[in-house]
Amino acid sequence: MDAAMTSNVPSTAGEFEALERQVVDHFFELYPNWAVSLGLHEYDGRLPLVSRASTDRWVGGAEALLQRLATVDVGGDANRNIDRFLLQLLLEGPRFDLKDLGEFDRNPMVHLGSLSLTSYVARDYAPIAQRVEGIVQILDAIPEHLAEARRRLGAKLPRPFLQLAVSMGRGLPAHFLEAEEFAAKADPPLGAQVATVRRPAEAAITAFLAHIQDDLLPHATEEFALGPPRFQRLLFVREGLETPFAEIEKAGWADLKRNQARLAEIAAAEHASEDALFERLRQDHTSAADLIPAARAEVEFTRRFVRERALVSIPDPANCTVEETPAWGRALSTASMDSPGPFDTSSGQGIYYVTPVDAKWSAKEQEEWLRSLNRTMLRNITVHEVFPGHFLQFLHLRQSSGSLSRKVYMSPSFVEGWAHYCEQLVIEQGMGGRGPSDEVAQIHDALLRDCRLIASIGLHTRGFSVADATRLFEAEAHFEHLPAEREAIRGTFNPEYFCYTLGKLAIL
Repeated sequence: MDAAMTSNVPSTAGEFEALERQVVDHFFELYPNWAVSLGLHEYDGRLPLVSRASTDRWVGGAEALLQRLATVDVGGDANRNIDRFLLQLLLEGPRFDLKDLGEFDRNPMVHLGSLSLTSYVARDYAPIAQRVEGIVQILDAIPEHLAEARRRLGAKLPRPFLQLAVSMGRGLPAHFLEAEEFAAKADPPLGAQVATVRRPAEAAITAFLAHIQDDLLPHATEEFALGPPRFQRLLFVREGLETPFAEIEKAGWADLKRNQARLAEIAAAEHASEDALFERLRQDHTSAADLIPAARAEVEFTRRFVRERALVSIPDPANCTVEETPAWGRALSTASMDSPGPFDTSSGQGIYYVTPVDAKWSAKEQEEWLRSLNRTMLRNITVHEVFPGHFLQFLHLRQSSGSLSRKVYMSPSFVEGWAHYCEQLVIEQGMGGRGPSDEVAQIHDALLRDCRLIASIGLHTRGFSVADATRLFEAEAHFEHLPAEREAIRGTFNPEYFCYTLGKLAIL
């Protein structure tokens, strides 16, 4: 090792922690919105880097830090060695996105997805005036941010990426208006500040969506696949895995067949077809007006079950509200959990979002949505999202004394694998009340996650079309056409949705 390299090798715990801080700061320079979501509000009011020059500089800085990580002496400390690996992945992932995938050049959702104001509105981490300052800074930066994104996007982009970006973008003006109303309710002059920058931000959204619809969609391509080499690399930069994807695919098929066999056993015991079992679930659903109240009731039901069975300790406070998914997020989400970050100093409230029926849908589409979010499925989803799933996991992370690296790096398969495992756990521990339907709902979502894993590999390495993946969800997971197609489309831009089954199998 030459002198230039050894001069950069930290030799003390303090020097390693300094390098750790530099890596995390560099990551947050690219994604300040991620820092805000974790509760680090010194990054308030900042949008991600977007210009090619700025991201090229970021990649150069990341590569220099990766060299330092590779040579740092951790003194045989196993924990620090793990932290070093997590820091490596924290840099490798974005570098892969920028250099190998060209994600900022081919996916307009990347540029729209960072414009959420939810952290400022929903979290009481500071006086409202301070939070509104962050909102104003974000809105004020949007016109130039989207102008730069427009300059960066290529001319021929994957059709699903464009279509979903339009759906996402259409919901942002209503989201911005909600932020203005939030500010005005607290103090009318604050609302006026937001209004001043909201209008140009909305105009920028409108122009960006017009560019997608008028200039990009007519030339859209169906080419979205990563290809085998990049998919294999994706497994490493997201999960640290070097397992051949063909082995993961084989494990996914095996889990699918196991779940299908259990479903067949239940059907035989009930003297019913498998489709009839699912139809029973779908017929027992709420009205559109009762969907959110029903979700609130399920939060309390699952909380009581976890406490009564002592499955996992529940830190205090553990307050979780249930809200409608913001309009901008409805194209991509059925339900989701916004948990307090590990550095959050607010009340620690979680927000469980459930996507409501859209009044603009046809009566048939509204009925299909409610059937998919039937009462038993809603309970299974609540187990996944709230207790003992995501919300409870993040409450424990918030109390953890773990390293900075472990609080910032998130393994998708650990996060989603835990929540998916919880669905099976509560059935094994006796959560019920609806007879066989409880386990049928759990199996339904297990089949879904198995098919996601298989579809991800198929779409990106086996030449699957969206239609091929749609048929997979219909045939193997008993999905109706519209939700099956929605799942297939998700796999084009979110190949990481293999993580649910991958993580659950690792836990089991």
